[in-house]
Amino acid sequence: MDYTKLKNHIIDMMKEEQLKLGYRSEAFRLYYPLLSLNRFLSADHTAPQMRSALKPFCAAVRAELGEIEISNQGDRFCFTIPKEGSDYVHAHMGDTAFLSEFIRAIEKHGCTIDDLLAVFRGHSEHVHAEKITDGEFDYLIYFEDGKPDDFRYCLTDEGCHIIYHRFTPDDYKDLIASME
Repeated sequence: MDYTKLKNHIIDMMKEEQLKLGYRSEAFRLYYPLLSLNRFLSADHTAPQMRSALKPFCAAVRAELGEIEISNQGDRFCFTIPKEGSDYVHAHMGDTAFLSEFIRAIEKHGCTIDDLLAVFRGHSEHVHAEKITDGEFDYLIYFEDGKPDDFRYCLTDEGCHIIYHRFTPDDYKDLIASME
């Protein structure tokens, strides 16, 4: 089984957290729905089957991310990455220029959607941006060609600041479908 997508997603989420909150040598928890895990692994497992399928994953990434503990309640899985994983990501995974710049921009008081669009457009000419009227988010922005990343950035302008959520393309489609 190919664990590359799952491993890369975990590392990317950890890097994002370190960029936002700063690096700390501590355990890190990530939560995944079964559907997302099945997509990462190109599988169609039940929750018990997924628990079994993830055992070789833990062994495969142990040298880099440490002894990952996985638990689940129904179809919701919790990955606990030990401090060794946080240390590895900090030491070996350089800042992604786009994400680092995006987070610095969105953290600034008075940041606007135009400021964030400028960050996106500074990294690609292929930026999709649209105003959303679903009530959940105000804007959807992403790189049409998936470079430098493939996430869907959903932004909400709360007046005094902008907040964001990042979704994989498939998770974003699921979110939209659930709102219809």
